[in-house]
Amino acid sequence: MKLSRASIAFYLLLVFASGAVVGVFGQRLYTATTVISGPRPNPEEQRKKMLAEYKVRLKLTDEQVLQFNSLMDETRARVGEVRKQMHPAYEKIHEEQVEKVLKILNPEQQGEYQKIIKEREQHERQNGGRGPGGI
Repeated sequence: MKLSRASIAFYLLLVFASGAVVGVFGQRLYTATTVISGPRPNPEEQRKKMLAEYKVRLKLTDEQVLQFNSLMDETRARVGEVRKQMHPAYEKIHEEQVEKVLKILNPEQQGEYQKIIKEREQHERQNGGRGPGGI
């Protein structure tokens, strides 16, 4: 069967259009699944969900659940210690940044910047050390 030039052109156009449609939907699917929104979940809620999933999928015994809880407590404590050790280094970097920013700003801007810093510090204290947006 011999195809005419018009039918060949039509099929080529159809293949090109199909690729474009798949590309658009693929890009939208990719961007829709990579967007993270909303506040961070509570660590205790996350832990309960994870442990419940482990319990079901791994068919854990009560003894194993206790061992998992113990291990999670130990890990949380160790991570907390590392964060405490690193905190002074983070503070120093932050203070250096504030000093550099203040050098860039004029006196009026410096006053407003100081207000912003105080507001953020207050927000962090109210949110357990996390900055704006739960970060």
